[in-house]
Amino acid sequence: MAERKDLEFTYSLIDRIFRLSLGELADFSGAKYDGDFSMTLEQAQRRKHEYVADSIGIDSGRRVLDLGCGWGPLLNYVRERGATGVGVTLSSAQAEACRRHGLDVRLHDALQVDRDGFGEFDAIASLGAFEHFCSPEDYFAGKQDEVYSNLFDNIAGMLPDGGRLYLQTMVWGRNMIPVDEISIDAPRDSDAWYLALMGYQFPGSFLPFGKEQVERCASGRFRLVESSSGRLDYIETIKQWRARFGAPSFRKTLVKAQLVPRWLTSREFRLAFTSGVSANSVCFERELLDHFRMVFERV
Repeated sequence: MAERKDLEFTYSLIDRIFRLSLGELADFSGAKYDGDFSMTLEQAQRRKHEYVADSIGIDSGRRVLDLGCGWGPLLNYVRERGATGVGVTLSSAQAEACRRHGLDVRLHDALQVDRDGFGEFDAIASLGAFEHFCSPEDYFAGKQDEVYSNLFDNIAGMLPDGGRLYLQTMVWGRNMIPVDEISIDAPRDSDAWYLALMGYQFPGSFLPFGKEQVERCASGRFRLVESSSGRLDYIETIKQWRARFGAPSFRKTLVKAQLVPRWLTSREFRLAFTSGVSANSVCFERELLDHFRMVFERV
């Protein structure tokens, strides 16, 4: 799994820029437009939350776990529905932001969350965190399936029979190149270069090979009830995010000024945050990446 230092680099380092751009409860996972790109970003994110709630049964009185809760947008929606939400994250900035809004969020490794430590839940969701659960080191050591299978074991142990899990994740797409070809020294604008750039933006993280690998690792504990690709929706989401991040703001300018020393001294920081391109958007457009919404039911 991506280590705490990796998640701190990706999410905590520019936490204030995220919140100033996307709101205090910044929603940093793909929205649900269903092809209707006339919707605002907020409307599409709201539609996603409603879909999640309806898919796994988030209702009044129920207890819901959010694995990799980010800045807490789903937990806030869970609270609106009258349910009790618990979230975990490895980003200290995200945890602090959630707590400021009265959300129950623990600084904890999602792979180590189990029934003994957290109890039983009526439903579990994970939006945009599965990408971080396997590290490149895990993959090259041949442990990717094991990592996912152990996670599904823990999740199954916290749900009753028939309890549901909503999982939203990026995966390698149908045009994914061989992993050993990925290199930041590859020609600029090549597939290999864009994929390497994503590695700098999300260090310590490695994606599953399609929804098929996810479904296979969940089998025996869960059956797949529903799945759909959100690739085109994610491209639009990224477009809207970039517009928000690029919108002028005096407070954002001050925050960015404080990051100049890091920019001057860290090549990794420059590649991750100031490369001038949206690597994930390009990878989605080229179908090097795909994105799936998956609803599972415990068997």
